[in-house]
Amino acid sequence: MRVLMFGWEFPPHITGGLGTACFGLTKGLVKYGVEVLFVVPRAFGDETKDGFRLIDASEVLLDFKESFTQDFWNQIKFMEIGSNLVPYVGPEDFEQIVTEDVLINKEQHQSVFTKNYKFSGKYGPNLMEEVSRYAIIASSIASMQKFDVIHAHDWLTYPAGIAAKKISGKPLIVHVHATEFDRSGENVNQNVYDIERKGMEESDLIITVSNFTRQIVIEKYGIPSEKVITVHNAVEPAGPSEFEGAQKHVKEKVVTFLGRVTYQKGPDYFVEAAHKVLKKDSNVRFVMAGSGDLLNRMIRRVAQLRIGTKFHFTGFLAGQEVDTMFAMSDVYVMPSVSEPFGISPLEAMRSNVPVVISKQSGVAEVLKHALKVDFWDIDALSDAIYGILHYEGLRKMFFKYGKEEVDNLKWENAAINVLEVYKQAVNK
Repeated sequence: MRVLMFGWEFPPHITGGLGTACFGLTKGLVKYGVEVLFVVPRAFGDETKDGFRLIDASEVLLDFKESFTQDFWNQIKFMEIGSNLVPYVGPEDFEQIVTEDVLINKEQHQSVFTKNYKFSGKYGPNLMEEVSRYAIIASSIASMQKFDVIHAHDWLTYPAGIAAKKISGKPLIVHVHATEFDRSGENVNQNVYDIERKGMEESDLIITVSNFTRQIVIEKYGIPSEKVITVHNAVEPAGPSEFEGAQKHVKEKVVTFLGRVTYQKGPDYFVEAAHKVLKKDSNVRFVMAGSGDLLNRMIRRVAQLRIGTKFHFTGFLAGQEVDTMFAMSDVYVMPSVSEPFGISPLEAMRSNVPVVISKQSGVAEVLKHALKVDFWDIDALSDAIYGILHYEGLRKMFFKYGKEEVDNLKWENAAINVLEVYKQAVNK
């Protein structure tokens, strides 16, 4: 089977779990003989391409005189949205992004209709323009390539998936890694929601990363339940780590939050729980690793609580930095308000780090050896952290069974389930 796959990011150039999931799933599919053509807006040349082909959309030239391009453009509405909308980026980061784009990219207002369009491949102020251009590129690629099924990851690529389906007539699978309700709560961005819903409606089948997300898709987007199939995420198997036992340079235990510092990830609950733990035990340090629109607010709150000497902000971590952080951690905490899945707890457990996760996460559906609390219950969250730090029996149990459990959550197992979805779509 040959799959035309659309994704917005690919390791090592990632901003979160989406790129990691795309990489793991693609590797898993290749093991079962699936040919994957993976299209990204921009390839940087250092991506791992084991067994599959990576297509750089920036290298695809378009001729708007060609009939298929004209036909497609007549069917799609150009998604041009004001520059104050930057999905995935909050207002505190917006000014910095705009400034950087002005300094770095002098062709910031390059027309989507140019023959050769260079994507930034980022989540900047021209994101909607890039999503539109990416959809046009998809129609061109679909007209030139042979494939059996189309797979579009996350809302940014849904218009591309729709375009490829209209040109080729092949079935479309959309993969829901998160919804606008996860990112924004009830204050949804209507434009993003509309793109998500259109992708789901135009698809032949939908893959969600958890039953938690499946219910959102059914209830909030009005999708028939028989069209939505859950395939849980996984994690890359652990190998010998050069970071094991990394020097902490501090004598205290280390409790880590790692993720985007946004509403969805619940960083404020982590700060409040840290304050409660430190009241009972001052021999602990807390680390918030990540960036996002709530970062400045978290820094101010830590200062107000007078726990700054026990609290560290690292900024965004990637690659080996993440491995090093886990190697120095005694507890990992994911207090997400709404988490479609959550790969980071699996990565922590893979490194023999006990985890505390919110019940409002997809990963809670598959993990047995993790402490689970409601994200809003700061008392329960602080008690869970304190318990792992102070009760050796509890810690040893998670250490013994946690890694064994997570080692069985392999991407090749997820790939088998995705392959079944492909077959179902092709045979409909």
